[in-house]
Amino acid sequence: MKKLLTCLILMTFVTSLTGAQSAMDQPNPPSFLEGVKATMQKYLGRPYVWGATGMKSFDCSGYVWRVLYENGVLMKRTTTRKLYMTLPPVPKEEQWKFGTLIFFDDLTHVGIVDSPQGFYHAQVIYGTERSEITPFWRRKIYGFRRLPTAP
Repeated sequence: MKKLLTCLILMTFVTSLTGAQSAMDQPNPPSFLEGVKATMQKYLGRPYVWGATGMKSFDCSGYVWRVLYENGVLMKRTTTRKLYMTLPPVPKEEQWKFGTLIFFDDLTHVGIVDSPQGFYHAQVIYGTERSEITPFWRRKIYGFRRLPTAP
């Protein structure tokens, strides 16, 4: 029994050293927003399914939830309206910065701003995609909210 316990302790110690060494050998970890961008792009082209949160299909708030979840932001899966009501507003000068949440159609649709020219979202007809901010979308904007970040 003593040998087994000693062996387990030794294995745990070696494993922890190996993990620490490999973490030190890694280049700088990606920033939160780089992770958000990579996650959004990873799920582009998936079909729209109402109420879905991925991995194979999404609705708009499910897409936002999945992107946040995979980047360390653990929050309850919720509707677009509740998401809007629980997050802090964004100053006007920051509304078009990458990572800002953008809300449309009287709080029935949500996406994540890519730039002043486009945003990522899950759309009924096209699924997950990056759309341009065209006059069609611009007239439907309801507001902006700050993207929560990982602790």
